[in-house]
Order: sequence, then C-alpha cells, then structure tokens
Amino acid sequence: MAKMTMNRYKPCGTIDHGIGRRQFMGEFLMGMGAIAGTSLFSHPIGASEVTQRGKSVVVVYLNGGISQFESWDPKTDLETGGPFKSIPTSVPGIHISELLPYTAQQMHHMALIRSISTDLDDHGLANNIVRSGRTTRSATEYPELGAVVSKGLERADFPLPGHITTMVGGSGGRANNAAYLGPQYASVAIGAEKGGIVNTQLPDGMTVTADSRRHDWRRFVNGRHRSKVQSAEMDAYTQCYEQALRLMEKRELFDITREAESVQEAYGKTEFGKQLLLARRLVEAEVPFIEIQHGGWDFHHNNFEFHLHYVADFDRPFAHFIGDLHQRGLLERTLVIVMTEFGRTPKINAGYGRDHYPKAWSIALAGCGIQHGAVIGKTDPKGIEVTDRKVDHRHLFHTYLRAVGIDSSGEFDIAGRRFPIADPAFGPIKELLA
Repeated sequence: MAKMTMNRYKPCGTIDHGIGRRQFMGEFLMGMGAIAGTSLFSHPIGASEVTQRGKSVVVVYLNGGISQFESWDPKTDLETGGPFKSIPTSVPGIHISELLPYTAQQMHHMALIRSISTDLDDHGLANNIVRSGRTTRSATEYPELGAVVSKGLERADFPLPGHITTMVGGSGGRANNAAYLGPQYASVAIGAEKGGIVNTQLPDGMTVTADSRRHDWRRFVNGRHRSKVQSAEMDAYTQCYEQALRLMEKRELFDITREAESVQEAYGKTEFGKQLLLARRLVEAEVPFIEIQHGGWDFHHNNFEFHLHYVADFDRPFAHFIGDLHQRGLLERTLVIVMTEFGRTPKINAGYGRDHYPKAWSIALAGCGIQHGAVIGKTDPKGIEVTDRKVDHRHLFHTYLRAVGIDSSGEFDIAGRRFPIADPAFGPIKELLA
C-alpha cells in the first residue's frame, strides 16, 4: 500500500479556522431574522432539574461517514467484511475492529448502537437529520443538538458560550445552527492552538481603565435606549459584546500549552489530539456542549488503506480522552458521542472503496446516562440489513437529551410560541439509558 500522511486529506466542510474577536462579534448576529421581534428565551420544560449539575456533551464528529465494518460492527463474511479482523474488548462478548485496539480497552465505559437506519445518502442532507434529530432538508429549519443542549443546560451565571466547536487554528466565528432558539445558542469556534482566541489584547495605547470606561458608556447608552425600545436585535448585540469580553477574560482556559508536557504527549500532538485535550479542559469548565471534527472519512476508493491510517489517528487519542475523563471523575457527568452522517456499503466497489450507506450503520457512545457495555440492535451476517431494534436519527436525538437529563418530550417556549424539543412522534432508546 502507498504510504499516506494524515494532513494531505481534509474533509469537505471541515472548520479550519480559529476565532477572532471581531469576527465572533460580527457573525454572532447571523440568523437574527429567525428571532426578529422576540426578546425572551425561556428554559425548556424539565431543564430546571439539571441546570446546576454541570453536565456536558462531547460530540466527536467523523465527517464523511466512517465504515461500520472497519469500526463498530465488523463482519467475518469476507464478501462484505473486508480484510480486517474483529478483536475482543474490555466487555466480554463485545468485539470491534482490530483497527481500534486502544478504544477496545475502554468499552466498559461505552455502548454501541449497531442498528441505525436512515433514508438519506447525501452528505449535506444526512448531516442535517443526524444533527437536528428531525427529517428535514434544511440546515436551518431546526436547531442542532449543540444548540438544544446549550439551551437545555444553560445557567444564568455561566461565563462561557454553551456551544463550542473546536479546531486547530486560524480565524473563525459563530455558525448559524440554532434556528428559532436564536444566535446566542449557535456554535462558537475556538482554536486549539495559539491560545485558542486571537486578537484578545488591547491595542497599543489603550489602557484597561479607558477600555472599561468605553464599555461602561456602551452599557449606559444601550440601557437607556432599551428602557424605551424593545429590540431583540439590541439584546443580541449586547449579549454578543458581553460574551466576547468574558471570552477574553477566560483566554487561559483555551491555551492547551498550559498543560504539562507529559499530558500533551499523552493526547498526541496531532490536530485531533490537540482538540481532544482542549475538549477535556472545556468539560472541566462545565461547558454544556463541545464538538470536535475529525474529517475526511468519505472513502469511495481505497477504503481499507484509508481506514488503516485514519482509524489509527482516531483510536489512541480518543481512548486516552475517555480514560482521562474517567480518572478525573468527569466521565460520570459527560456524554461522549462518536457521530457520523451514515455508514458505508457492504458491497466493495471496483475501486476497493465503500459508498454511502444509510440503511444499516453504527455509532458509539460513552459516559453518563447510558448503560455501559450495552450493544443495541444488530445487523445480519453480511451487514446488509438491520435485523433487531431498528432506530433512526429521531430516536438518537431523544436518547442523547435524556442521557444528560433534558426532558426530550418537553417544549421550548420562544416568545409565546411553543416548539417541541425533539420530534414528538418518537422517543428515546429506553434500554440504553441508565
């Protein structure tokens, strides 16, 4: 096989940028049209029970569609299973791909769902449904999981964004993925290098005292105008500025170089390892939702060669992340989801690749609110059909929320309008919940 390097292959749509203060504030107002005329955002029903528990959800998103055969649901049938063998895990009777030897030793903290069946094999459309838990073709019609968790677990005194996406470096901003919940619940992109946030120092000649007076004046003028005019746009601007200031005050949290060298080495100094280390720091700070992207899994050609390298890049850092959370006592309040948009075909094509396959695929979870060592559902010996406990994106969405204590059968009250938190026609995978 030809030798490959990980940095040559990048995912479609991967966030490649870190966050700058100006861009954060500018992009904060994306999506304001969805909440024009509103100013009050209430907690969802059921969230009051969990707002003080400091729970977190960490999504590791394998962008492009990891093969279930080369990860969570290996098959011995050579026609579809491919060349890699299965190996035992730390849970007797559960086997996963031999490409995941380190993760296999963390299975007693994890669970597998091997019976997911969805309808869409287009990357964009499949991303929409697995992220929103709804059947939709629009990326902005419903809030994504991160926005729902951010709102469901929010605390009034929390100084950080509740919905953070990690990346390595550059200049990023705020996404438009909160729909009717409003831009304050949309994801904020934070880097894992260069301290995480750039442009956080005052300009030359600007003193802390002068800067404080500027903000005091801004607050005074906004408050005076706000007493006369009800404006959702002004509320959003105000929240944007104040959150940007709090981010600047917490800049040290995002600087992973403050960790001991041995800790950085244990996570690995790859792009993925750095993001996992940043995610652990954010979990310690009780950020409600963190997403890490590990992209480029769309292997229509040379599926086995690519998975050999990509799964190795994932395996050791991810396993260390789970073990580190456990040792620090953080896993008991953190739900970790290894998410992707669909699986890969049982049939191996002429280019030794696997194509898109939403009919029968798998994901893995770890941490709080789930039965550790559980395996939900199964597929036939060739991995073509789900033969037991078929579930889809709507069941998964309910399950994620219930695992961290959010009542997924409840509703959001947005300025007098009620929106179901999750698809009311479906429910969670109850046998998976702890």
